[in-house]
Amino acid sequence: MSDQLVRAISKDGFVKAVAVSTRDLTERARQIHKTLPVATAALGRTLAAASMMGNALKGDGASVTLQIKGGGPLGKILAVSDNEGNVRGTVDDPTVDIPLRPDGKLDVGSAVGCDGTLTVIRDLNMKEPYVGSVGLLGGEIAEDLAAYFVESEQIPTACGLGVLVDRDQSVLAAGGYLIQLLPGAGEDVISRVEGGVMAAGSVTGLLRENDDPEAILRKALSDFDLDILEKSPVEYRCYCSRERMERALISLGPQQLESLIEEQGSAELRCQFCDNVQTFTRQQLETLLSNMKKKT
Repeated sequence: MSDQLVRAISKDGFVKAVAVSTRDLTERARQIHKTLPVATAALGRTLAAASMMGNALKGDGASVTLQIKGGGPLGKILAVSDNEGNVRGTVDDPTVDIPLRPDGKLDVGSAVGCDGTLTVIRDLNMKEPYVGSVGLLGGEIAEDLAAYFVESEQIPTACGLGVLVDRDQSVLAAGGYLIQLLPGAGEDVISRVEGGVMAAGSVTGLLRENDDPEAILRKALSDFDLDILEKSPVEYRCYCSRERMERALISLGPQQLESLIEEQGSAELRCQFCDNVQTFTRQQLETLLSNMKKKT
């Protein structure tokens, strides 16, 4: 099935949940950045998390950015989602290759590192974006995100994220869930959520069995009757354009742009999130510079 996000609430009104399947968009990210398996898994988990958080935002043009700096060999991981859950992302070193864990699984925690922070930036088109940051627990991303919600937003949260990489290094399945308690939820609700999540097992196991996000939610919340609130497609979507890259050149200022023309003659700008490359000739740069000087 194509990538999809499902949002639900329990009929008793104490639990809200979202799940997403992200195989296609994670594979797209792998192809763009040429990631090796452990980088694919780390970036894929971050993209799924960003998609679920972005889709919860209200208002056109709103976005959420997840930034993970764990001190591990992958370097910084960045994922950005719009308010529909469409995402884009990047990782500093996509070619990291480290040994598997003793259980045979990809060692995402060691690749990410745990000596650093998870930062969440919510841009709601207001004067200043909301920025929250927590120290990383283990670099596996899901538990770090759950800790963020508890510490920064005081929302008890269960988070599961997973990416299955095939033998040819392509993405077999990817996705995750966020389950959160709503005001009024008592200890019995907490116990039922914890029991359901434990019984459901790992996200990779759930994805292997059935990557339908609704099925994942119903399995993880098997002790609850759920009302499905929304089902929406999500994709890897970058908003870069030649116009945006032109604005980036203008933002350098006349002096720096003049130096660029003198030293390089032309400019080739590559988007960090996708494979879009735009070339600006000397004449085009000189026209930009001329227009900038006219306005000053």
